[in-house]
Order: sequence, then C-alpha cells, then structure tokens
Amino acid sequence: MTHALSLPKRPLSLARDVISTPRAYFWSTPIILALTVFIFIWEAPGVYRDLQISQNPLVLESGDVQNGRCTTRKAIFTDCEARLVYSHNGKNYDTDVEIMFVDFHMGDYETGLVISAEHPELATMSLGLDKLWNRIITLAVLTVLLGGMGVGMIFFAVRIWRVKGQLRNPAFLVPVPVEITAFDRKRDVLSITYNDKIASDKTGRSSYTRMKHGEQPLIIGSVNGHSIGLAVRHGKTALPVLLDNRLHRVSLANEERVAALAPFADRDVNGQRLVLVDTPNKTISLWRRLQTIFGVLLLIIVGVLGFWLWYVTSSETQFQSPGMDINNLMPAPLNEWGCDQLKKRFGQDRAPFGCVAADYTSWK
Repeated sequence: MTHALSLPKRPLSLARDVISTPRAYFWSTPIILALTVFIFIWEAPGVYRDLQISQNPLVLESGDVQNGRCTTRKAIFTDCEARLVYSHNGKNYDTDVEIMFVDFHMGDYETGLVISAEHPELATMSLGLDKLWNRIITLAVLTVLLGGMGVGMIFFAVRIWRVKGQLRNPAFLVPVPVEITAFDRKRDVLSITYNDKIASDKTGRSSYTRMKHGEQPLIIGSVNGHSIGLAVRHGKTALPVLLDNRLHRVSLANEERVAALAPFADRDVNGQRLVLVDTPNKTISLWRRLQTIFGVLLLIIVGVLGFWLWYVTSSETQFQSPGMDINNLMPAPLNEWGCDQLKKRFGQDRAPFGCVAADYTSWK
C-alpha cells in the first residue's frame, strides 16, 4: 500500500492554508455556547428555588394553580408552566413557575401548590418537587454536554490556528499514511477530512483541508473502502498535512518535486489507478435491525430493573436518584413492594419521591 517518499534532508515549508478550519465551527460554536447559557439561565434559578423549598415544604390546599400547561418535545423532554396565586400569613402572592424534566409519561399531570415554610415567597408546583432530582440531572447533563461540545470546538479551532502558524516556518517533514474518512466536491473545491490512525506514531486526530484548482490528494492505497492518503508531519506540529499528487504544497524545486514523485508514477492497485473512493454502503436486513433494536431495549430493561432492585434493597439512602424516579414509574404492585423494602430500612425518616404521601413527607 505504501510508497517511499524521498524528500530533501533539510527543513521545508508548506503552502498556506493546507490545514483548514471547518466552516461549521464559525457558526455552530457560538450557537451551542449561547444555547448552553440560555438553558442554564432558564432552568438553574427554578431548580435552586425548588431545592430551597424541598428543605421545608408546606402544601397549600387553598392555593390556586392557574393556566397550568405541560408540553412534551422529542418524546421525552417535558416543560410545564403555571401561574401560582396564594395567600399566607395575611399576605397575597402571585408568581409564575416553569420547570423542565425528562419523562416517558403519557397523559395529563396532576399537581398542587407548595411553598417554603420558612420563605413563603418561594412557591412551586408539587410536580416540580416530585421531579426535582430528574430536573437536576437533566440540567447537569444538558449543560455538560452542550458546554463541553462548545468548549471542545473552541479547543480544536485554537489547535488548528496554532498549527497553521507553525507551518509557516520550515521544518523537517516525515511522511505518514492517513485515512480519508470523508470528502466532498463543490464547484472547484475538494474538501477532505482525514484521520491520523494508521501510522505507527498515530495520534487519532482528525484534520480538514481544502484543495482547489483541480488538485487531488496523493493516494497510496485503500483499506475497508476508505482511501489512504500520504501526509507529512511538519516538525512537532499537532496535525499532519495531507499532500497533493503534484507536491505543490511543499516548497521544492522542480527537479526535487519530479524526483520525489517518481516512485508514484506507476502506482496502481490490481491495474486500477489509485483515486479517491467512497465507502461502500452496507445494507442490513430488516430482521437484523429488529434484532439489534430489541437487543438494545432488552439490555436497557435489564439494566433499569437491576438498578431498581439495588436501590430498594441495598441503597444507603432512600433519596438516591434516579432510583426514586425509576421506582415511581414502576407498576403499582412493584412500586408498593419497592416502597415496603425502603420503609423497612428508612421508615423512621422522610419518605422519598415515589413512596411519599400527599403531605410530601410521610410514607404512603
């Protein structure tokens, strides 16, 4: 598959813009970070408020929950909002509440009005307390995933810009094979994504480059439907640079370029000239797809049931989440049995969500 590339034994420079920043980085990164900030600002104050209320909750039977509405998106993300109007100790209160959580619930939700006994100005829906740990986990996961994605894209962009700055200075070049994972032709531009995972000193990093004016990558073989291109490491830079098939990306004299390309003049595989190839589409039978789906579902069910059994029989605390949420979703006989197991061990303490009575404190 590989061919020897003979380059002059001296530091060489590379053409400008041989490493490119994907255009998506410039618009998707600020959108992702803005979405992260929006979700945190939207949900964190409500979660913190309900955490305070949960320390000493007081159910107001006379409170009025107005214009309550829940909307489910993407099958599992549910957000609920309502206006809470109530009186306590001779004072009138009127506040709007919004909560978001993950649930597979079908149908309507029932909720009441709960305030903090110590700070009556803090009010929420009882549904917000029921789903409190669910909301905390949902907020944490969304913030970490989206924020991590945005920060990661910034890190990758900075690394690309740093590499581009280093490529301006001559350095010794070391040829390495790279796997071309994707390419796209639009007008006179060939956009290529390649991965450094073949060389003995592979880094596993992906790089992106654009070739213009009819340039083609220097292809040296094919593995598993992916073309293998020849790149060079420029000194100690973090990303290899994919070479073009005329070596115009390297600062060489004409005779040096001809000598370096000589071993590739008759390159072929089984008589076919090496060119970019697409990954063949692999078809999977409907039965195989169903087996995979049912297998994944079975693993999820077994894992959830196993975690639930551990929670109700062995957990060190009755307030373990997501154990409380899973126990609450169980059919009535299993939920009752699970609550009995928890009550045997924690009956002297407050009941957890899923086993709590109407006062949100005692066992049902």
